[in-house]
Amino acid sequence: MKTSTKYSVSDAATLYKKSRATLYKDLKNGVLSRDNDGFIDFSELLRVYGEPFSGKHLKHTDTSSIQSTNTPEYSKNTVVELKNQIDFLKKQLEKAEDREAKANSRIDTLLTLIEMKPSQATTANNLQSEPAIDLKLETKPKDDELTTGQKENKRIPVPEPVEPEPVKRGFLSRFFLPNG
Repeated sequence: MKTSTKYSVSDAATLYKKSRATLYKDLKNGVLSRDNDGFIDFSELLRVYGEPFSGKHLKHTDTSSIQSTNTPEYSKNTVVELKNQIDFLKKQLEKAEDREAKANSRIDTLLTLIEMKPSQATTANNLQSEPAIDLKLETKPKDDELTTGQKENKRIPVPEPVEPEPVKRGFLSRFFLPNG
């Protein structure tokens, strides 16, 4: 292993047993940086990739089975504090659910009021604006006119086209502008 603190991309790849493409990709993405001279500092390699591999393979041990419940992390005080926090959070959740239920009921009430208003408003407006309708005309069947063909066709009057009035022109524009 070199004792220098700066490595080329090839030396760093050999030291960390990574491909040069991986190192170049990390350099391009900004995960890893190099100095102005183009070399990568060992502290930068250590920050990104951790300790370099040595000739020996270290044995990985699982520490989760070693940790017991009697560690200082799980003392009685910690358990009591955690239970208090759980109770507090449960109360907050109940309050939030209650607020949500009240808000939903207000929304439902407002929606029913909104749905009722247009129907009442339109009937009130219709009664005020429209004159009374003769019920005999509404109950008369309209199909008789179509199927019998005995009734004469009524013509719909079409207004005759009216030519637009010419635009009024000022005194000088009569002399200087073309006739239009």
